[in-house]
Amino acid sequence: MTDDRTAEANGITATYDETETERVLEFVATGDGADSQARAGTSAAIAQNIEGYAMLKVRPTADGDELERYYGFDMALDHAGELLGVSPHDLPIPTAAEDMGM
Repeated sequence: MTDDRTAEANGITATYDETETERVLEFVATGDGADSQARAGTSAAIAQNIEGYAMLKVRPTADGDELERYYGFDMALDHAGELLGVSPHDLPIPTAAEDMGM
């Protein structure tokens, strides 16, 4: 995908969205691709307040219950990777979401 709010890699699709109160980055494992280690059908989401500060919340889905909070984006990505069964380095990050946790 080519827009700045979506990215795909390693059998995972990432979508960035903004609501009235939050910035949300959601990952969905499609299992597509020969090298994909992601568990197809699993998902994880990272949410931050709309102003772009405060702790990052990790959820199983974009609208799911909070599992944990982190100060750093890399720690939140680590937890999201665990939920999907992949290394956090395998998670695609859309351009619009690159500054989350900053």
